[in-house]
Amino acid sequence: MFFLGSAYPTGKLALNETIPPILFGALRMGIVFLCLIPFCKFFIPEKKYILPLISFSVCFGVAVNFFLYYSINVSSILAPITIGAQLTIPFGIILSSIFLKESISYKKWIFIITSFLGIVLLAFDPKVAEEFLGAVLICAMAFFYGLSQVISRHLKELDIKFTNACASITGFFILIIFSFLFEGNTIIILKNININGWLMVIYAGAIISIFGHMMMFYLYKFYPVGKVLPFYALFPVFGLILSFFMFGEIPTTITITGGIIVITSVFFLNKIR
Repeated sequence: MFFLGSAYPTGKLALNETIPPILFGALRMGIVFLCLIPFCKFFIPEKKYILPLISFSVCFGVAVNFFLYYSINVSSILAPITIGAQLTIPFGIILSSIFLKESISYKKWIFIITSFLGIVLLAFDPKVAEEFLGAVLICAMAFFYGLSQVISRHLKELDIKFTNACASITGFFILIIFSFLFEGNTIIILKNININGWLMVIYAGAIISIFGHMMMFYLYKFYPVGKVLPFYALFPVFGLILSFFMFGEIPTTITITGGIIVITSVFFLNKIR
């Protein structure tokens, strides 16, 4: 959770190194793909997996990175978007109900509603009100992250390294094209990225995407999902702590209160079976 929470302040550092957001997302996905190549056996999957695999790759590889780094780029403070990313869980549960016909108990609905109320409370913070675009973008990121997890249920028979490799190479090519189209001068920007910028790219791809997630998947070998997933609520805590040490950012009372409501709601959402 420390590694996952560090994605926000380290992402901000990278964007401060004059790497535009779409290009940063593309480079991150490129690093992920390079890290996965030695461990993947590439093949053409059965026809029934093609559409879900494409959908998963676009949602997880393209949309998540696009909205994540654009939200970081347009935001001057990280607390609201770090907390807002927790909406991944309620979005995922709602979407699984719609597309997978999974039932949602009344207890889950209570915590889904309270998690959204916590985000609404954040909107009353004057500092957060100035970051409205960043908040909208991080909500879009959470939606597509939740949607990608729902789609992945249709790919559970495939090796997770293969599906993530497909998502990363798809994300790299589409985002690099977007970078050329909308950010311009991509080649010149690549030539001018300094060592600190490249270190942040490598950290995002190799440490956060590969190492951080692999540690969670390793735990799933020994513990049920219900015991591991609630710890997901800790990543914004680490994100806020790191934002304080790296940028001196101190959340307001309203932000802390809304954050507690959101994080607590997500924690209990993960606990309820």
